[in-house]
Amino acid sequence: MSRPSRSGALLALVALAGGSAVAGVARDRFDHWEHRELFPTCVGCHAGAAEPRASFWPAAEDCTACHDGIVEERVEWTPPTAPRASNLRFTHGGHAEEVARASMPDSTLQCRACHSEPGGDAMQVRVAVVRNCLDCHRITTDHLEAPDSACAACHVPLVQAARLTRTEVSRFPAPPSHRAPGFVERGHGKQSRVGEAGVAASCATCHARDFCTECHVNAPEVPAIQALATDPRSLTHRSELRAPPSHADSAFVRRHGGQARKEPLKCATCHAQESCLSCHAASPTAAHAIPAAGPGRGIGARVDRSRPTSHGLDFADTHEEAASSRPQNCSACHTRTQCLDCHRPNAADAPPGYHPAGFLTTHPAAAYARDVSCSDCHNQSQFCADCHVSAGLGSSDGLRGAGYHDAKGAFLLNHGQAARQSLESCVSCHSERDCLTCHSAQGGRRFNPHGPGFDPEALRRKNPSMCTACHGAAIPGG
Repeated sequence: MSRPSRSGALLALVALAGGSAVAGVARDRFDHWEHRELFPTCVGCHAGAAEPRASFWPAAEDCTACHDGIVEERVEWTPPTAPRASNLRFTHGGHAEEVARASMPDSTLQCRACHSEPGGDAMQVRVAVVRNCLDCHRITTDHLEAPDSACAACHVPLVQAARLTRTEVSRFPAPPSHRAPGFVERGHGKQSRVGEAGVAASCATCHARDFCTECHVNAPEVPAIQALATDPRSLTHRSELRAPPSHADSAFVRRHGGQARKEPLKCATCHAQESCLSCHAASPTAAHAIPAAGPGRGIGARVDRSRPTSHGLDFADTHEEAASSRPQNCSACHTRTQCLDCHRPNAADAPPGYHPAGFLTTHPAAAYARDVSCSDCHNQSQFCADCHVSAGLGSSDGLRGAGYHDAKGAFLLNHGQAARQSLESCVSCHSERDCLTCHSAQGGRRFNPHGPGFDPEALRRKNPSMCTACHGAAIPGG
């Protein structure tokens, strides 16, 4: 017999959409074999198989012609009012039209082509003999062994199979390709993408966007995922993040920083900002290159913060040398407040070792040169000023008062360099009004505070409100 091509009529492959290849007897209560002598043709009852606009089911009164309670036992039967839940593209009417269009009227309209075993009686009806359908469409493998790209030949996307229940969707079998080594880590991404903004139709047969966002933190940035519609039924197929083989390397944790900075988008597939901040609490900028967990994204891999091998049981007693020589290593995980929990448990007490002995007499040079960050522990406008004033080193009358700068009589003439180098030290005692006494463009002596190489346009674009402190609304070039 002549056979239609795969691009022609689409045959029913399974009883329920996406289910296993069922080739059992019909699951309704009607015994076709017992009625074989009464019905010489199938379309006598199932006219819709040949006529797309006709009912596929016989009328209930047709059955009562025999089952009237006298000739035969009475039966109660009501024709279905809706098609069976399925995700098959196949319809009897559509198949008939395709076959007629292809000028193949000789065999494929005969119901036995799909519903009887080869060589069997036409009335030994099966829901669908899958092998017959595959042979007719020239698919030489078993149903689930067919290439994934062939799924869409017979099945519609999951979101279009709206009548399927979650339970029925959960019974969709996974193709063998999904169990192949490396499919999750490497294979499924390449297989799912079609062009720049599409997803393979075969993926959409079983999956929806909800399924992908179980793992993909970067789901909103992946066109193939966004090409899928949402459907919560797809979550009946469970998925879980698994660390790729590269993460099993004993040195991975120690070296992953360079890889993350070089290719952060690769990390963003599985990791959210929260994944990084589990360890990098003190350096959150390292996590800003990848998105945070949120609606439409996966929650990301959960990272457990573990103690480095270098931190032995007595590390708290011996960490001083490591912290002093390479503080940047500590700052990856620790904040300065954690240091202060031990080194300054009570701010009112004398420092128990954070500063070296005699630091009070040498601290001006350290503060002026920014050897240490005083403001991490001290409020300069209160802590520093209180001490300086009580020692008679404070300025009680703005720029004209005696005290802190008395040791250098000409300091006022040369204070610009000091202010540019360590303005934080100045504000311990001085407020902005002290500067405006001389440096305002609207009054005073109108001294220009801008040093050589100053770029007024760059500053005006960046923060014009700073200019208004001296220039008011008349910002030059504004």
